[in-house]
Amino acid sequence: MLTASLATLGSWLTYPSCLVLCLAVLLRAAPSLRAPDQRGLWLAVATAGAAMALDLPAVTHLVTGLAGTDHVVELTKNMIGVVSAGAVLYFLSAPSGSHPLRTGLCCTVGVILAAVLFLDLSAPPHLTHAITAAGGPAPSAAYWLTLIVTHAVANTVCVIVCCWYGLRTDDRPLAAALWLFATGTALAGLFWVGRLLLLTLGGTWAQPYLPLLISLHAVFRAAAVLIPTAVSARGALADARTVWRLWPLWRELADAVPQVVLTTRRTRLLELFWPPVPRHLLAYRKVIEIRDAMLELERYVPQGIAPLAQDHVRSLGPFRARADATVLACVVKAARHAKLAGHPRCQSPAESSIQGEPPPSLLTRHGQETTLAAEKTHLIELARAYVSAPVRSFAPGRSSRVPGHPEQR
Repeated sequence: MLTASLATLGSWLTYPSCLVLCLAVLLRAAPSLRAPDQRGLWLAVATAGAAMALDLPAVTHLVTGLAGTDHVVELTKNMIGVVSAGAVLYFLSAPSGSHPLRTGLCCTVGVILAAVLFLDLSAPPHLTHAITAAGGPAPSAAYWLTLIVTHAVANTVCVIVCCWYGLRTDDRPLAAALWLFATGTALAGLFWVGRLLLLTLGGTWAQPYLPLLISLHAVFRAAAVLIPTAVSARGALADARTVWRLWPLWRELADAVPQVVLTTRRTRLLELFWPPVPRHLLAYRKVIEIRDAMLELERYVPQGIAPLAQDHVRSLGPFRARADATVLACVVKAARHAKLAGHPRCQSPAESSIQGEPPPSLLTRHGQETTLAAEKTHLIELARAYVSAPVRSFAPGRSSRVPGHPEQR
């Protein structure tokens, strides 16, 4: 019962697993071909996907009709499999940087392909390539042993190397990709062990498990290849969330200091779905424009506004971690209103320093990191505070307590 269920599952996964692998190959084609150290991996997965596609009944029937014989399809599929095994080893040799090693691998793959072709052409007439308990191996046992040994060596080396580096790297996405690729390769290795048992011992009991093994191998390898895409997608979503949260503050400051915006202004949604700059630079650009606007607004901060903002925030109750951001948002709001009202500039920070007065600063954060990630976090807190009720109610010269505000309770 279990064997029949696994065989059914393997047959059902044949098409979806091949489709997933082929989609992964297409998605990673451009970035992998641009990176020399990734080309071998992409070629290994691409050729494995091609071999699996040729093994699908619908594809086999179509290609057979075009080629006029099933024999050519089978031979092509197995030769592509040899190229895939060689590409795996080529990829694993990349960290060594050894040109002779890579040249030797390419030559070895060429020799194996020539041997496979020779063993096929020199065998007795045959229409298909298969290992059956009744009729024996076709075209020959030597042909199948050559394929099995080639894949066994490549898969064993791949699993060992991937596990070795997976245990030693601190890069979590890289470790995940290595372990996923090692798992898929191990499943492919079990597939070829099953073929070996069928060839040497006539172990037909392993036959029902082979489709499931090769299908799972495709799923795990596709997942490994898509790790960089997943990391990029997560980064893009994080940047989109940052831009979305910074937008209200950016819009307010851009209205007051429009010269900081170097591109055509768009709506909030259009900015996210059709950004005017490369997508990975969108959040960075918003941070820079906000900082530039705040730098300009420093010249419009009214004298004595900071103590008023502090008193206002203190009157509404303890804000704890948000107190500094709320006070700063009040100061930024006052500077923005002064700029829009056409008030003259205040003294520059340098002039204020000469006269012994502390220069007003909207940017300096003492004792804190100045990395891009820290700056994003700081500005997101400022943007959240800027639209809060305490900041909206802040108006120097009159009481700005917010009746019923939860911070007062």
